[in-house]
Amino acid sequence: METTFPRLLLAHAAQRPAAAAMREKEYGIWQALSWAGLAAMVEQLACGLRQAGLTRGEHMVVIGANRPRLYATMLAAQSLGAIPVPLYQDAAAEECVFPINNAEVRFALAEDQEQVDKLLEIRDRCPQLAAIYYDDPRGLRKYSEPGLLGLEALLESGQRAAQANPGLFRAEVEQGQPDDVAAMFFTSGTTGTPKGVVHTHRTLLDRAQAGQEFDRLTEREEVLAYMPPAWIGQNIFSYAQWLACGYVVNCPESGSTVMIDLKEIGPTYYFAPPRIFEALLTSVMIRMEDAGIVKRRMFHAFMDLARRVGPALRDGQPVAALDRVKYALGNLLVYGPLRNNLGMSRVRVAYTAGEAIGPDLFTFYRSIGVNLKQLYGSTETAVFVCMQPDHQVHADTVGVPCRGVEIRLADSGEILVRSPGLLKEYYKNPQATAEVKDAEGWYHTGDAGFLDGQGHLKIIDRAKDVGRLADGSMFAPKYIENKLKFFPHIKEAVAVGDGRERVCVMINIDFDAVGNWAERRNLPYAGYTDLAQKPEVYGLIQDCIEKVNADLASDERLAGSQVHRFLVLHKELDADDGELTRTNKVRRGFIAQRYAVLVDALYGGKSEQYIETQVKFEDGRTGSVSATLKIMDARTFAPVRAAA
Repeated sequence: METTFPRLLLAHAAQRPAAAAMREKEYGIWQALSWAGLAAMVEQLACGLRQAGLTRGEHMVVIGANRPRLYATMLAAQSLGAIPVPLYQDAAAEECVFPINNAEVRFALAEDQEQVDKLLEIRDRCPQLAAIYYDDPRGLRKYSEPGLLGLEALLESGQRAAQANPGLFRAEVEQGQPDDVAAMFFTSGTTGTPKGVVHTHRTLLDRAQAGQEFDRLTEREEVLAYMPPAWIGQNIFSYAQWLACGYVVNCPESGSTVMIDLKEIGPTYYFAPPRIFEALLTSVMIRMEDAGIVKRRMFHAFMDLARRVGPALRDGQPVAALDRVKYALGNLLVYGPLRNNLGMSRVRVAYTAGEAIGPDLFTFYRSIGVNLKQLYGSTETAVFVCMQPDHQVHADTVGVPCRGVEIRLADSGEILVRSPGLLKEYYKNPQATAEVKDAEGWYHTGDAGFLDGQGHLKIIDRAKDVGRLADGSMFAPKYIENKLKFFPHIKEAVAVGDGRERVCVMINIDFDAVGNWAERRNLPYAGYTDLAQKPEVYGLIQDCIEKVNADLASDERLAGSQVHRFLVLHKELDADDGELTRTNKVRRGFIAQRYAVLVDALYGGKSEQYIETQVKFEDGRTGSVSATLKIMDARTFAPVRAAA
């Protein structure tokens, strides 16, 4: 696309000045911001930032949730040829030091007091950080730090500058070119220091447009933006595609109101990582367990029907007339109210990405009539590599290459991608760039997979994580973990087994789901650690694992990967403790080191193991959690041979 983000903004403002560009919920009321209003705000911010000294090619950090004025600030920076760098709002202060220093950041926008406090805490280690602007002034009235200023003051100075030089803003926008750097996203750092992924206007907008064409998106779509803007998935859907298509982006009031806001907005275009879909399903199952026996039996009966015929109906395949009538009745009594309760009544297209989704979880949503599809991509590919066409959706694939994408498989089974959306480089890291992007323009994804007979890409796991058991059979930990996480009582699982004789897992229970289950059985508990070690909870988790084992036994390649032993961890895996990335991906290497004593106990035949683990609290303090963890065996099953 031969344009830039600010030029697209001005085009929408000229063509549809009064149409809503964004909505934000404040004090329970949705407030709309028009394209003309947004363009005026961006002009004032850009002129204010230019007057403050932000220059072309310079980086500016933006840290906070999805807010219209944060989006406007990113557009203002791009209008001046500067480069916005969104950071995760739930990152600890320490995690912000490297990106700010690596990108030599002088200007930052913080959403509120929490984010301002973070930046002030690390300012002594980031001496070049001269100006910190904030959006929400609550709690900041008595702060008197040098360079700390509210956005209102920046808007006022920008308005005066724009009035003094009316042509300044448009002249700056016109200087921008499609191949200029548009944004930088820092990787989640699963394998070490985060890397700054550099993208141009061309790469981001080309992929945004490819997705727009694929799903026939229009300006009439409604999107709820509630994931971190620092995650490129959210950024593509609520920023790049927003400006490419001109649809409405809705910002929830807070993280705690997302479910209510989802129902009120009724998005038509929806995007979330698998953990969000897992959490939604868990909340449904908790409520159903509390329902009366008649309602519960009706729900399960209709869900059995939905799993059998729902995906086929969704894909336009032939279904028996009687089953169609039964499904229509189920839609009236169960599926329709359920979609409405999930806020998905109007969803035309829904995507999940970020990591693999369990096939059972995926099938559940499609079976109740949600057009949930998978896509494949990464920060380095500007997300869109493969997408699932309507009526060609398979739970075990991620779709076909979308427009402009070439895929090749290396001899090792690693997936190589060539696309107009590839990163320009890793910032200040030519060695890392050369490792993933070869001279012919192929990006080495690090994922293992293959193309099936219909041209659909199937991902097995991260190439570095796919291993072999001692007997040579395949070990794909993510596949096993996803099957376990389909159960609402299991929030996270970490499978180990590479080079060993058998597979063992460490489990995180879902505290809400298991807590609800325990309360209905009058089982007392005093917090997560106590609940996790109850014999009854171990029995519940053992049952889930054995169901997965029975399923694995029917898969010829993975029958040897059945889980033999397991334990339930004494604490939830947490990004603040370094166990997960900010996108909630398991950091396997770190966990293997941190819980080495538990891994040794699993394979050493022990029935219990004491462990003490240091944890970090939300206020920055540290403490420790200790417990004696039980270790149990799980029943395994003889492989089921396919019929000759």
